[in-house]
Amino acid sequence: MKYEYKPPIKFEHVGKPMNRVDGFEKVTGNAKYVTDMFFPNMLYAAVKRSPIPHGIIKNIDTSKAESLPGVRAIVTGKDVPYRQGIYLVDRPIITPDRVRYVGEPVAAVAADSLEIARRAVELIEVEYEEMPTVQDPRESMKGEVLIHPDLAKYERLPIYNIEPEKNVFHHHKTRKGDVEKGFKEADVIVEGDYYLPQMYHAPLEPHAAISFWDYNEKLTVWSSAQSPFTLRNLIAVAFKIPRHKVRVIAPYVGGGFGGKAGINMEGIVIALSEKVKGRHIKLVYTREEDISAVVRQAMYAHVKTGVTKEGKIVAMEATLIFDGGAYAEYGTNVVRAAGYTLPGGYYVPNLKTDSYGVYTNHFLGGAFRGFGHGELHWATERNLDEVAQKLGMDPLELRLKNVLKPGLTNSMGQTIHHDTGDIEACFKKAAELIEYDKKSKQPENPRKVRGKGIAGLVKAPAMPTNAGSAVIIKFHEDATVTLQASIQEIGQGFNTAVTQMAADALHISPDKIHFVMPVDTDVNPYEWQTVASRALWTVGNALYRAAEDALNQIKDTASKVLGVAPHNLEVEDDRVYVKYRPEKYILLKDIVMGYTYPDGHAIGGPVIGRGSFVPEMLTNLDLETGQGNAAAEWTFGAQAAEVEIDLDTGELKMLKLVGVFDAGTIINPITAGGQVVGGMIQGMGPALFEGVKYNDKGYPLTISFTDYKIPTIADIPEEIKYDFVQTFEESSPFGAKGVGEHPMISVPPAIASAIYDALGVNVNELPLTADKILNALDKKNNN
Repeated sequence: MKYEYKPPIKFEHVGKPMNRVDGFEKVTGNAKYVTDMFFPNMLYAAVKRSPIPHGIIKNIDTSKAESLPGVRAIVTGKDVPYRQGIYLVDRPIITPDRVRYVGEPVAAVAADSLEIARRAVELIEVEYEEMPTVQDPRESMKGEVLIHPDLAKYERLPIYNIEPEKNVFHHHKTRKGDVEKGFKEADVIVEGDYYLPQMYHAPLEPHAAISFWDYNEKLTVWSSAQSPFTLRNLIAVAFKIPRHKVRVIAPYVGGGFGGKAGINMEGIVIALSEKVKGRHIKLVYTREEDISAVVRQAMYAHVKTGVTKEGKIVAMEATLIFDGGAYAEYGTNVVRAAGYTLPGGYYVPNLKTDSYGVYTNHFLGGAFRGFGHGELHWATERNLDEVAQKLGMDPLELRLKNVLKPGLTNSMGQTIHHDTGDIEACFKKAAELIEYDKKSKQPENPRKVRGKGIAGLVKAPAMPTNAGSAVIIKFHEDATVTLQASIQEIGQGFNTAVTQMAADALHISPDKIHFVMPVDTDVNPYEWQTVASRALWTVGNALYRAAEDALNQIKDTASKVLGVAPHNLEVEDDRVYVKYRPEKYILLKDIVMGYTYPDGHAIGGPVIGRGSFVPEMLTNLDLETGQGNAAAEWTFGAQAAEVEIDLDTGELKMLKLVGVFDAGTIINPITAGGQVVGGMIQGMGPALFEGVKYNDKGYPLTISFTDYKIPTIADIPEEIKYDFVQTFEESSPFGAKGVGEHPMISVPPAIASAIYDALGVNVNELPLTADKILNALDKKNNN
């Protein structure tokens, strides 16, 4: 008998276009961000930062700053003897004794105006003893200069392996099958080295926070935070405050991309407000400060792949070395996620992966859209292209021979099922959209050439096994609904999608639902974090349970009035009616606050539905083998590009960009499409322009948009196409998976593949700049 899954919900609004519920507020300027907020008698903060990449603080003299009129508080590291960190507690709020990167906070000032605060910062005098700088994580692993001598003493989650003598804050291992035996069976073995630099998040809104510590020891923080409850927890742990004494309010966030996921600069303004209780203190980073706050890690990778002459992969061995910068931040889990996802969407029976997170004297590396997968896929997809070249096989043909299909196992040993996703369909649809079977039509100018390339991708939510979500549904007197969930709206369209999901779950119109903003940890239900492209899956499950809870309350009361069992009732069209006698009904508005009989006595009461969810059947990974069940659901995809290159200058022009993703049910085609187009354009950044640069002594060279280039409207391809493969995800009542991070993951390898198609050269270092293309051409022509 053929298995057939039947969704528990009839979709009336899910899957259809709907305008953003937050659109009006944003286009009119009514949407409030932290920067927009002001309070009476508010103070302003500024930060004193290290001018050197590595050194000991010998002395800090704040006396001149203290004497400046209008200065209300000054803090140094000795005033805040706390560390912070989400997985590894290694970062001081303000460093007390040692600086590890240029821009590290060493003191902070609160004053009556921002101008006074900045002037006071200039008056603080700091004496340093400079120390040797380590910039290359491969050199750092030699342990000749220890960046964190006390690493072994730091608190950390037990799922992470540290190697203190090597500056390694996490070493993830994956061991599957017998890799040595696999390479012996290979007819062709291809090895390669691949590199990408650190990358800045570049949100429209820089980091911002306001802190208020009242006289009852209650701390309130307004923050541009992606994950308010995680921020509350990190604050409470770092400052040793009970959770109920910490309140985080997170209004709209002007872009996050992972950079605002944990705790960053909030501790600084909190430390100041502890000294000036009863007054609000505001800190907003400049663009230069924001760039130095947190970045995506750099990565050095070595990948070795063995295949048969028919193109079947039999073994793969990879070493990923991440430049985690001065502090681990989210880097511990990024290293882990990349390690357990390798080799991506392909079946490899024999696999060995070592993924390292290593300290250097660079900006700290944290979460970034794609969470290690953009880095990982750059290496693995490039390596597969080189395997195809060695075999004389088309790159797409090689990939289709090795994609994960139902019954096969991934790197963790998880079995692929019929609802996991269809990467083969993604590849074929992407190939169709880019017209992969047709060679690029060459331009009339003989000094310009064109080529096409394709690459695959896969990503699961990188999250702990107990990453919970909760939803509250409150009915009002007129049967309209207030919906509370705590995923943060950072531009991804969550508020709109969850409104559509709630409408179908409750069988009411979306215009009767109000999604509550901002997220307030004193009021809203718990949410782990707004990361990992997990929101519609986890919150969708919690939402369904909350809706069922509310409907059951309604039916229970209505059954007493209508004289039938609750299971014989249906809620629809603003009525509660008997399924087999639809003419017998009660208006929904007459029952959601309790039903009142003609004689005045009442039953029931206000309907408040609640639902909670944690991922099911997940386990930690074995620390030595990386085997286990750490990923709840997967999104597969494929991306393709067509480029034109000037043979004289090396200049690359994007002609076409294509993305196809199996994200399960597409809740809202408009917002999903916006995520895909925006993500692919953002993916062009690390492919063509972006990269944080330092000089040979560790001083940053790219701390403004004058020097750090991001894609603009002038760089957008002439044609962008996208589509979806909608394999229903059966662990979700709505069938949805994530698609927020995925669109930027494999843009760089797809472009690099197109460069090879046009020129016959491999460029394995990002970004793919004109000089690198010309150097590769010169090397080819001189051989």
